[in-house]
Amino acid sequence: MIRTSFNDGWQVRPKVNPFAELSGQVVPFRPVTLPHDALIEQQRIAPDGDVTMENAAGAYFPGGVFEYRKSFSVPEEYRGKRIFVEFEGVYRDATVYINGDYAGQRPYGYSHFRIDADRYLRFGEGERNEIRVEARTHRDSRWYTGAGIYRDTWLLVGDVVRIVPDGVRVTTPDIDGARAVVEVATDVANDSIEVRTIPVVTEIRDPAGTVVATGTSPVTVLPRESVTVRQRLYVPSPALWSPEAPSLYDCHVSLGDLDAEKVTFGVRSLRLDPEHGLRLNGETVKLRGSCVHHDNGVLGAATYARAEERRVEILKDAGFNAIRSSHQPLSKAMLDACDRVGMLVVDEAFDVWTSGKSEFDYSLSFPEWWERDIEAMVAKDLNHPSVIMYSIGNEIPETGSPFGAVWGRRLAEKIRSLDPTRYVTNAVNGMLAVMSELGAMREQWMKQAAEDGAGINTLMADAGDAMNTISSSELVTERTAESFAVLDVAGMNYAEARYPLDRDLFPNRVILGTETFPTHIHGNWRLVERYGHVIGDFTWTGWDYLGEAGIGRPQYLAEDGFLQAHNAPYPYLVAGCGDIDITGHRRPASYYREIVFGLRTEPYIAVRRPEHHGKTWTGSPWAWSDSLAGWTWPGFEGEPITVEVYSDADEVELIGNGNSFGRRPTGAEHAFRTEFEIVYVPGELVAVAYRAGVESGRTSLRWANGPLRLTVEADRQVIGATGGDLAYVNLTLTDAQGTCHPAADRPLSVEVSGAGELIGFGSADPSTEERFDAAERRTYEGRALAVLRPTGVGKIRLTATAPGCDPVDVVVTAE
Repeated sequence: MIRTSFNDGWQVRPKVNPFAELSGQVVPFRPVTLPHDALIEQQRIAPDGDVTMENAAGAYFPGGVFEYRKSFSVPEEYRGKRIFVEFEGVYRDATVYINGDYAGQRPYGYSHFRIDADRYLRFGEGERNEIRVEARTHRDSRWYTGAGIYRDTWLLVGDVVRIVPDGVRVTTPDIDGARAVVEVATDVANDSIEVRTIPVVTEIRDPAGTVVATGTSPVTVLPRESVTVRQRLYVPSPALWSPEAPSLYDCHVSLGDLDAEKVTFGVRSLRLDPEHGLRLNGETVKLRGSCVHHDNGVLGAATYARAEERRVEILKDAGFNAIRSSHQPLSKAMLDACDRVGMLVVDEAFDVWTSGKSEFDYSLSFPEWWERDIEAMVAKDLNHPSVIMYSIGNEIPETGSPFGAVWGRRLAEKIRSLDPTRYVTNAVNGMLAVMSELGAMREQWMKQAAEDGAGINTLMADAGDAMNTISSSELVTERTAESFAVLDVAGMNYAEARYPLDRDLFPNRVILGTETFPTHIHGNWRLVERYGHVIGDFTWTGWDYLGEAGIGRPQYLAEDGFLQAHNAPYPYLVAGCGDIDITGHRRPASYYREIVFGLRTEPYIAVRRPEHHGKTWTGSPWAWSDSLAGWTWPGFEGEPITVEVYSDADEVELIGNGNSFGRRPTGAEHAFRTEFEIVYVPGELVAVAYRAGVESGRTSLRWANGPLRLTVEADRQVIGATGGDLAYVNLTLTDAQGTCHPAADRPLSVEVSGAGELIGFGSADPSTEERFDAAERRTYEGRALAVLRPTGVGKIRLTATAPGCDPVDVVVTAE
């Protein structure tokens, strides 16, 4: 079918009750280009009373109902053809109307779906059609979801005899060095009243575009029926897909002169066993995993192809080789990026089944819609070599019951019926699975933690330890046995104590750490490397996200001895637990992880904020130390300061302005880190790593000194004018030598002219009332980020100003 972008020409407004409109209430529509997040534009609301998980979950954004509409014409020559409107994602409870008539709906906010539109359309010159989409969100998630038509839309037009959308499926069941067997299954539909016989011609093209295999099969399709055409082709000397070498092939399928489709795929094999773990193309691979939410930081939930690609690139540069979608199916754009860049994917279906976690979440629709949503996820994923595993759920409370195991088996078997080439997991939290029997214990434990005060790290730290301990208990072993048995891979959240235990209890069980604390990575990774049946670790999280406000924020014991709440109060915005902040800037935890993974030999310096020196740390196990890679602390000259150094070497030496503070042991036996208690003196701080007494690497920090400058830098000088491309512009306050000044934050103003527009402007400030859709924003730790969308071919100019700095600009060309 002919696929055309349907993103332009939309309008949006908050939905108005029709009776209110009759009484004269007018809420005008305003123009938007998709993808679009209607929620990120709303005013956040400070709650009345205490902070609750419910209002902190969505970063204090309100709910709402939003109405989109688009007017379009359909040429007369389309009469008699099949026409669909495809939505890659609408959050949430989407209802679609065409020319005033109900045309379809989709409760789940993360499934792609199509509306069979041709029966509702008006054809010909002078005829106009209106499509209207309603979307709503209200207390239906544990994180920021966004709202509206936040992913791409498409218009599909085809003949009555055609290749079905998502109807070309490619697998590579047999591979050796000489050739790869490529099986292509093509679904052909005949909506006519005639018997049709048509040739199906399939070509495989290598990364250079050369045809390397071809096959032709005639197919006869009876009226009002569909058939599947299976072809077996052979690719000589195949280039295998892997994260290190992500080689891609194209499969072109032609249905006579009626229709044609192209899909991209990779040639690669998967094997799994408890001795060798996961093998990709015959080689064992350990998953260095990052859990990621779907929002794009300053863009909210809007899913642009470049935004997804940039996230994958930065995550890979930081040492990750795998992504777990959390907790919903990934976008098509991110899967495409993972294929191109080389990133393995565990694609997750649901955060809830029949037991709700929020008042109005998907559990209300799950019993009726789960099967269609699984079908949509698998259809989206099947041709992507990056996808190695499906997850059927996250922390599903039902997994501890027989009926929950029944649901797990239904889901797993449904996936296997659609795609037997990949593995199935489920991210099980053992403590949640038996929570109904732990109520009294939990109340006693919480009371004791609150009474202990400074004698305990934090309530949530103990909660993390308790989660792990309970998950390894006999109760959990018994209650989750069937839920794990229906899986190929036992996904475990915060349950690393089970890793050695299950090697003996369940010798055929393969384990994946589907969600772990970032502060536990050194111990977890040691277990991953030690045990063959443990295939990887996925941290919560690799990339910070909106919502679950403050779960990873720095916290200190209050003067009254009481611990702070799990979530942070308004105006906290982000979770604060990501290795990488919402602008794409790597935090100290990211470099530490890279060292633990064995991917970085240079030491890394992180400096704790001196204003909190001497306080008792009470951060949760999702919280990294309150540190940054900076040596500019005006006002703290001569004051005590803590310097962390991360290294895999035997020892490190810290040197300040040429004076040594001594050497301290590091490496695996010391959790890859050490600390120095020194006095802050401006200048230069150097860390030198030693192996067997010989220098093996060094790194340094220097203070920002002298006149302040504002610098701007675009991630690329040339971008595409279409296809969801964007320009990311980093704005940084520096000295003359280019050193970032994290203590001189001030408001920035930007102006965009030419062939583009500003669609997001913000910083990584975790607690702010500033908006992402304004042209002025204060820096945070000396940094801000602007995102530009091309509106056509030509030059895009961004000019930035800041008090005390000369104006600067940058030009990006859209082609």
